[in-house]
Amino acid sequence: MLKKAGFVSAVAAGIMMVGGTAFAATGDTTGTPDPTFGDAYNTFIEGGGALGYGAASLVAGAYTGIATTPALILHSLEHHGH
Repeated sequence: MLKKAGFVSAVAAGIMMVGGTAFAATGDTTGTPDPTFGDAYNTFIEGGGALGYGAASLVAGAYTGIATTPALILHSLEHHGH
């Protein structure tokens, strides 16, 4: 069950990341200057950093949740006397 929940969460997060940016730039672009190489490079670097941070956060959160869940459940059961 935990594997399915993690997979569903990862898929939902991926869809939100892709879907949230797909329709962001639908405005009129007449009169706007073309981006320079420096602008494109900085955008690429910032986007790669954000992607890496997001992926690392997702993996770290999933690993921590999977690794600590059994201990948390046992600790909870000890306090409730079951």
